[in-house]
Amino acid sequence: MGDDASDQATPGNGPNEDYARDFGVVEAITVVTRSCPSGVVVKVAEQALEAIKEGGPAVLKQQAYFVLTALQGWRGDRARQVHRSLTRYLENDSSR
Repeated sequence: MGDDASDQATPGNGPNEDYARDFGVVEAITVVTRSCPSGVVVKVAEQALEAIKEGGPAVLKQQAYFVLTALQGWRGDRARQVHRSLTRYLENDSSR
């Protein structure tokens, strides 16, 4: 499986339009579990989702940061989309 092997454009959109959209935090982390080829990163993302289920919104920022830092080395359009989405969330959240 390649970096973006399971990535599909949304029906009706051009292939690059799907990558331009920012994900929500949980959506971005879920994409990591389905698309990232690194087992270590997938495990971090799975643990983050479990922590979010248990801790709710109070742990969202922390878990987004953990997954973002684990993403080092994942390349491709989907990886850039996930990285951008989590980075923007963390930047916007810290300005509140």
